[in-house]
Parts: sequence; structure tokens; C-alpha cells
Amino acid sequence: MSSADQPESQVMVALNGNSRADAHAVFGALRTAFATDRPADDLPEDVPGDRPTVWTATFDVSDVQAQPEPTRLTAPVTASLHGGYAAVDHLRRTLAAAFTVRVVGTAAGDQEEEVQLRLENR
Repeated sequence: MSSADQPESQVMVALNGNSRADAHAVFGALRTAFATDRPADDLPEDVPGDRPTVWTATFDVSDVQAQPEPTRLTAPVTASLHGGYAAVDHLRRTLAAAFTVRVVGTAAGDQEEEVQLRLENR
């Protein structure tokens, strides 16, 4: 996604290979804080078989609605954030209200970055 396709305040979040319940927990925590392109009753779907699953949602971080509460996961979750530098950092700091967050990788661009995080229970 190029910066022309994505306003500065939007961050795409991709959760890779986690359980459906954990994806729902992470997206629910983020939905508490930010507006999203997904309705509140939208549940991540499992894909049958052994193929990898990636769940995605886009969040508008221009206005924090509320800080998420600590949220339980069944296992650590890997999340990739993609967007403008300030927007990604803002979303990462908000995730820290719900989870223990460790940065495990970054890829920097001119106007945007991708950050890979490991989310664990607090």
C-alpha cells in the first residue's frame, strides 16, 4: 500500500497465523481505541486446512476513543503494522495498554514504515 493510497492517520494491522480468538482479542482492543474499517460484530474467520491465515484491519489513529484494558491471549501474537511513522508509533503505544509489546523487526520507507511486533499477556 503506498502513501498515496493511505491517509497519514491510518495503519493497516495484519495478524499472521494466530488463533481466531487471539485475532479477535487484538482487533477488539484496537477497536476500543480507534475507528476501523471493520464492524464491531465482525469476527475473524478460520480457513480450513493447513494454509496460513492472515487477518487484516485498518485503523484510523487520528482520534483515540478510549485506552484498551489489558487483554488475555492464548499465545503470543505476531502483528505487522504498516503506515506513516507517527501513526504506527501511536498505534504501537496504544497496544502497550493491552499487551506487552516487543518490536521484533522494522522496514523503513520514505514516508511510511512497517513494524513487526510480538504481543504477549501483561
